[in-house]
Amino acid sequence: ENRGMSVDRHAERLPEELPDDPMHWAASWFERGIDEQVQRNPNSMTLVSVGADQRPSARVVLCKSFLPDPGYLVLYTNYRSRKCVELDNNPHVSLVLHWDELRRQIRIEGIAVKSPPAESDAYFASRDRGSQLGAWGSDQSRPIASRDALLRQLDKRAAELGISDDPDKPIPRPAHWGGIRVWADAVELWIEGADRVHERARWTRELTPESDSTFASTPWVGTRLQP
Repeated sequence: ENRGMSVDRHAERLPEELPDDPMHWAASWFERGIDEQVQRNPNSMTLVSVGADQRPSARVVLCKSFLPDPGYLVLYTNYRSRKCVELDNNPHVSLVLHWDELRRQIRIEGIAVKSPPAESDAYFASRDRGSQLGAWGSDQSRPIASRDALLRQLDKRAAELGISDDPDKPIPRPAHWGGIRVWADAVELWIEGADRVHERARWTRELTPESDSTFASTPWVGTRLQP
């Protein structure tokens, strides 16, 4: 059993001997935030990417899967969006998940790759019909003249899909929409403490590509940090 596995992951302190694998701790904090509904979107996280001009850009996205083994998170988006254009150019990203109510924060750095098509298909099929149509109807991040123009575009796309007169017709996943896996190669766990004496530790590992969407990794190496 890994070091720290038998220790309460929701204690107010990290164990003196840091756990071997931070992702299980991070996942347990994530699951607690969702189980206790500590905020409206407890699975929200800030995703930071870097453009070709070396300027960072940030936005809040929703984490739809958190897999501590083998160690990645999944979000879903339009592959033509600004974030994905930037990820195609530079797949290195940062994520931040923060819960005031839990007094905890997770910082993740890693490599973003597209999810396998079957994974994206399965999630798309689980979405409500309006969200499915929205994936077709919105050219995310691109300019549009007005809200009315956007609504007309949605109607036009619905007609093109042949669903305007058939509310039961399945909507296929567009090829330009799907999952992004963020494989973690650095994780920092933070617990708020009195008088700014916070608990803070950082782990790193090396990732080696195995396929378009998977990596092999070295063991995590952890270091306690000053707050």
